[in-house]
Amino acid sequence: MNDTAIFETSLDRLELLARGKVRDIYAIDDAHMLIVTTDRFSAFDVVFAEPIPHKGELLTEVSNFWFARTADTIANHLTTLDLRDYVDEADYELLKRRSIIVKRLKTLPLEAIVRGYVIGSGWKDYQASGEICGIELPPGLQQAERLPEPVFTPSSKAEVGDHDINVRFADIVDKIGADKAGQIRNKSIQLYRQAADYARERGIIIADTKFEFGVDDNDELVLIDEILTPDSSRYWPAEEYRVGISPPSFDKQFVRDYLETLDWDKTPPAPPLPADIVARSQQKYQQVRDILLG
Repeated sequence: MNDTAIFETSLDRLELLARGKVRDIYAIDDAHMLIVTTDRFSAFDVVFAEPIPHKGELLTEVSNFWFARTADTIANHLTTLDLRDYVDEADYELLKRRSIIVKRLKTLPLEAIVRGYVIGSGWKDYQASGEICGIELPPGLQQAERLPEPVFTPSSKAEVGDHDINVRFADIVDKIGADKAGQIRNKSIQLYRQAADYARERGIIIADTKFEFGVDDNDELVLIDEILTPDSSRYWPAEEYRVGISPPSFDKQFVRDYLETLDWDKTPPAPPLPADIVARSQQKYQQVRDILLG
């Protein structure tokens, strides 16, 4: 791996389309885009000044691993175009482990969240109402308890700078139609089950995860963005899992937990991340990669 943390990219040969919280997106042509996963770190929708070294490389490797494992379940946005054909040699060496060239698709306006355990915002909703996104759950569940079956709890895709909002399945039906909404729910739960079974065999619990989808020119559903990474999922070490507490995690929840101890209102500017928090966060990303991929 390259030892330089990459906070931001600038490519002379390609047009920058967007700079997200973590990813820089460039136009390849009318049908394809280059997505570069930087080492930027974000929490509570705020980008921090301190990058996490190698984070972008590790996220890309984990996501591509899952795209390959799930390719028989649903088509994804990856292509076989060669990055060397579109960037200078120096940029290629910097970006080759953190970049993908993907199809340009129409993005559907939702995050497809699947929960196998009651934790995070789902736990808060359950405590308040006994439900998550309108789905009634059994009474008496404890924090981090495994659900009888995984549940599909979508959120609406926010405008830039806004927080995504948990919504009911009926709201998604209203936005994209019953057929597409049903396909997304079924595929999301199927993908979660596949991944959770694989991870559990290796001592990792995937508590929840989110997927994003687009449609191609034939209106066929396509899996996009990143999948099943420590940034889009809650990963818990199975040997340390206990019902009734928020388990230790391999994902960025570790940094969120640290930030919750600060006197910070979760709006910019972000507080500085201490060097030891950055280092431990990088180790957690590396651990997930090593356990899942071997």
